[in-house]
This record gives sequence, C-alpha cells and structure tokens, in this order.
Amino acid sequence: MTPLLFLLCGAVDAPPAGLWDATVVVNKVEIPFRMEIAARGAKTSGAFFNGEERVGSSSGQFVKSALTLQFDYYASRLEASWNGSEWTGTYFRPNNVQYPFKAKRFVPAAASSETVPQIAGLWDIAVESARGEKAWRLIVRQSGTAVTGAVLRIDGDTGELSGSYRDGKFVLSHFSGARPSLFEVVPQSDGSIEVIQNKQSAYKAVRVDAARQKGLPEPTDPSRHTSVKDPTERFRFQGVDLKGATVTNEDVRFAGKVILLSVGGSWCVNCHDEAPFLVELDRAYRAKGLRVVLLSFEEADQLKDPMRLRAFIKKYGITYTSLLGGQEEQVHERLPQAVNLNTWPATFFIGRDGRVRGVHAGFAGPATGEEHVRLKAEVRHTVEKLLMETVSASGASVR
Repeated sequence: MTPLLFLLCGAVDAPPAGLWDATVVVNKVEIPFRMEIAARGAKTSGAFFNGEERVGSSSGQFVKSALTLQFDYYASRLEASWNGSEWTGTYFRPNNVQYPFKAKRFVPAAASSETVPQIAGLWDIAVESARGEKAWRLIVRQSGTAVTGAVLRIDGDTGELSGSYRDGKFVLSHFSGARPSLFEVVPQSDGSIEVIQNKQSAYKAVRVDAARQKGLPEPTDPSRHTSVKDPTERFRFQGVDLKGATVTNEDVRFAGKVILLSVGGSWCVNCHDEAPFLVELDRAYRAKGLRVVLLSFEEADQLKDPMRLRAFIKKYGITYTSLLGGQEEQVHERLPQAVNLNTWPATFFIGRDGRVRGVHAGFAGPATGEEHVRLKAEVRHTVEKLLMETVSASGASVR
C-alpha cells in the first residue's frame, strides 16, 4: 500500500474534530450549547461542557459518517450523521426521551456595538415552587456582552449557564448531557430584571441588597428544609449493595462512626455535582471515623441491572458504601423518619450515636462559585465537629 493510499484509508472513519456550536430541542425549545468531538487513532470521543468541566463520553465510534457517543453514567447516547457541513441526529435519554440534535463548526461571537447593561452580581427571583420556595438565587458573572452564571434552588443548581447580550436581552443556556435549560434575562427600567425560563415561565428578579426592602423573602435555607421526626431516635436506613447483600445502619462497619448519608440517584445531576466532594471527604476523614454512604433510588430497570450506578461509581472513583434504596417514589416509605424529604440529593449528618445532627437539602455545584466554596467549608466543619465527639456508655454522643 502506498503512503498516500494508507493515509486516505486511515482517514475514512475519522470524524471531523474540534469545537461545535450545537443545539438540542426540548419541549419545542431550542437550547444552544458548546461541545467537542475528538479522534485519536480509531478511538472517537465527545464532550459537553459545564463551565470549565468537560462531561466526556464513556465510549464512541464514527463509521461511515455516523457518530455514536455513549454516556454510560447518564444511561444516554448521542447518534448523529455528518453531511459534510453539519451534524444532525438525536440525543437519547432513559425512558425513550429523545432530543433532536444539530451542530455546526464553532464560530466566535462577533463584537457587538450595543450598549450592554451590567447585570453581574446576585439576584433573588420571586417564585412559588412545588417545594414551597418563595425565592431562587440567580448568580451572574459578566465580561462585556458575555455572561455566565447559575440559578440556585433548594435542590441544587442549573449547572453553568452561559450566553451573551443581543437585541435588548441576555440569552443564557445550559446542556451538559442533562439539565437542558434556556434563560432569557431582560433588564427593566426600574432596575429589576425579567427572567424567562424555557420560553414559558416568566419571573421578576431584584438585586439581593434590595430584595428584603421590596418584601421578597430569602431563598429557603437548605440546612432547615429537611429534618427528622424525632432527633433523639437513631436514624434507620437500609439498602442493597451491588453484590446483592442487604446493609442497614446496624451494620458493624458503622458502629461508633460518623455517617454522611447521601440520599440520591445516579439519574440526579446535582448528585453528580456532589459526588466528587463526597469522594474528597471520604479520603480525608475515613481514617478518623467518617463513613460516607450513598443510598441511591433508581428506576425499576436500573434496580434489576444498575448499569448506570456502576458507571457513576466508576466515573467518580467512589470507594465508599453505595446502596440501592428502591425506586424514587419509595423514598418516604424507606426513610419514614425524614420530614419534608423532597430534594435530590439530601445529605444526613449522623453522629457516632446514630442520631441525625443535621440535614442539608440539595447541593450547590461549582457553577455557583462562592456558594459552592462556602458549602464545602461548612460541611467540612460539621464533619470535623462530629468526629471530635465520643460515645458514652449510655450510647449518647459526648462533646
């Protein structure tokens, strides 16, 4: 085979690589995002972006102009065809959910001559949510026409929203294989902003330093949202490990230990945000008496064969105890001592005496910036404080 013919044959199944301006259509709303496609030899890979985080594919292939990227830890895949100028295809999620997909070569945005309003900072959005919230926190960072940020709710955040100012409004979006969302932010003459979510719901937001004066309450405190019926009782939990063995709070591995119990699921994107931090805590404090436990609630098919949970564990290098708790709708049945347990994740701090000492609803991920840093410091402080306690002969914690 001549060198030229070898090169041509070797390039037959190499996809066009680089950055792409892509869209998915969710509930008739087109959501733009950035993605990357790469090829190394016969291996093809892809990645979505959540801010600086690359959400990479588990595997991929490109054969005869057809691209397939698997994301095992989401139990999803992207199938797309290349026509020489753009990609078209479908992003498949569990339960036969399908998002039409398109992508063209990334082109840097042209400079705008418009006068750009300054919206950087913290805003409170007035809402009436199903979880009883009266306000969400909008975090905005801005550089000229470019903006990034996140909306923080009681269950966690949207992931990093990114976009720019054009035609009198900021358009921010997010898609990292999950959490598809589109937010349009329109500055108002009174200094407030209108926030339109996914072309449907419109909210008013005011700067945090003016929100209380205007009668808008603080966003719900995640440390006070969920509690337990009787904090003097030992907290009971039970699950099945990936080998099929039943594990309860009475297991010898937990005797006299501080337990960080994360109630979540491998389908829960905010649980994906929390997992790297739980791994950090496990490595830092296991030898001092901390036991991190994931109690994962999954769909029926995943309970039979938890492929996504296994991929989740592999992706984050989890070595702490991971248990299947049941299906999502069984969470209250399996944890009857919990009160107002309606966020994913919810993290229970359990002292050496087996009693709940606090519960944190949701998780503020890296996209929330300072809030993420503050939360991690707060959790570390709580863990260290609990680890300093000992258990008396009567079974009570002693500080």
